[in-house]
Amino acid sequence: MKMLRKAVIPVAGLGTRFLPATKAQPKEMLPLVDTPVIQYVVEEAIRAGVENLVLVTGRGKAAIENHFDVAFELEDTLRRRGKQEDLELVQGISHLAQFAYVRQGEPLGLGHAVLCARHTVGDEPFALLLGDDVFDERESALEALIAAYHATGKSVVGVQEVPLEHVSRYGIVSAPKAGSDPWDVTTIVEKPQPADAPSRWAVVGRYVLEPRVFEHLAALEPGVGGEYQLTDALTTPATSSTT
Repeated sequence: MKMLRKAVIPVAGLGTRFLPATKAQPKEMLPLVDTPVIQYVVEEAIRAGVENLVLVTGRGKAAIENHFDVAFELEDTLRRRGKQEDLELVQGISHLAQFAYVRQGEPLGLGHAVLCARHTVGDEPFALLLGDDVFDERESALEALIAAYHATGKSVVGVQEVPLEHVSRYGIVSAPKAGSDPWDVTTIVEKPQPADAPSRWAVVGRYVLEPRVFEHLAALEPGVGGEYQLTDALTTPATSSTT
């Protein structure tokens, strides 16, 4: 089994749920305390041992690339002013990992965004992290999924139980058998109505995927909302998954 060295982080979304704050800035750059949300996600991947990060960007997302790049003028100013602590903080961000950026030309859904990273990821398993959920660094969420992937040899999704009235906001997986952790997933439904939900277990934006998922993504038809849904690719019969 190949080691997991790469992660894909889609950041091309329009951020319509956060308007007007996201009219002129990426939602991923909104701060959580004093740090942009995207940095928490990147640091989580690095703690889990990921070496190469592929960020799927779009128009208006230059601030994300700039955040993880060298800022010569800022660094020079901090150096000349003797602000060593701030200088080390800024320089540390630009040395977190190896970054690659690919563009999603149109907002066609998560499945399409992941497919855009196909040629950069290559024939390797990869982690997929979404910025909609930020985890406490003490929880080691992605590390647990990677361990489950190595134990099972199957694609893995992270889940949490949500109130029934919230299931229409998430991809919902089939319920576990008693005492099953992890468990084989037989169904994933994208944003079902409560009456149609197979359980209350919702995907929380952390995945470890086998590269064959790209074949299924390439063959997708538009799904819920007219978008190419990752959940549709994961429920293709030839794709097995564990949670």
